Amino acid sequence: MNTRNNYLLIAGLINLTTFFLHLIGGQIDLVDPMMHSALPLEKTSQLLGAWHMVTIVLLATSYVFISAGLGKKYAHSYDLLHCSAYLNLSFCIPFLAAGFYYGLLVPQWVFFLPIGVLGILGVRKMHEHDTVAQGKVQST
Repeated sequence: MNTRNNYLLIAGLINLTTFFLHLIGGQIDLVDPMMHSALPLEKTSQLLGAWHMVTIVLLATSYVFISAGLGKKYAHSYDLLHCSAYLNLSFCIPFLAAGFYYGLLVPQWVFFLPIGVLGILGVRKMHEHDTVAQGKVQST
């Protein structure tokens, strides 16, 4: 039986790409200049901690989506996958809000939106697949 879920797999690969862009590009463009700014050390270390918390979340949700997409671990963890999808959708909000409020192009939401949408579609497909499989088992 093929339990591969392309929606979740693609969401995971986009998520992993976002993780690497955040880790490398964000470090160079945002974190390094902040660390050398005039902000007090306490503030920069708090922002650095929050930055790396997001890094950890991106890596963890990448693993969850890719693993479930390949039909391995988390392949039937509806709640975890839904939470990961909606978390990525919620990441769009601050970028969209900042873009509108300040009149800036803040395009990071472009990465999070497809991850969330594909995650939700993948969970829906997984649920339909499991429902059909349960119907076949019950009818035999």
